[in-house]
Amino acid sequence: MADEQVMGPKSYFPSIEKTYGQPIDHWMRELDAVRDKRHGEQVTYLKETFGMGHGHANAIVSVYRKDNGL
Repeated sequence: MADEQVMGPKSYFPSIEKTYGQPIDHWMRELDAVRDKRHGEQVTYLKETFGMGHGHANAIVSVYRKDNGL
């Protein structure tokens, strides 16, 4: 169903792509650099390195960790 509403952290993805001008895959690859860090450290990495807001960084990290079994 094309009209199915996205819920949870992924619901932030369109706004993240629009705000920071990069596809989500870009941010997932960036997190590979800090893969072994804890959740909060990964969020801080996105915030400090790329100027990302906390909510956006947290959404990306949450999905990254789930997708990578972390």
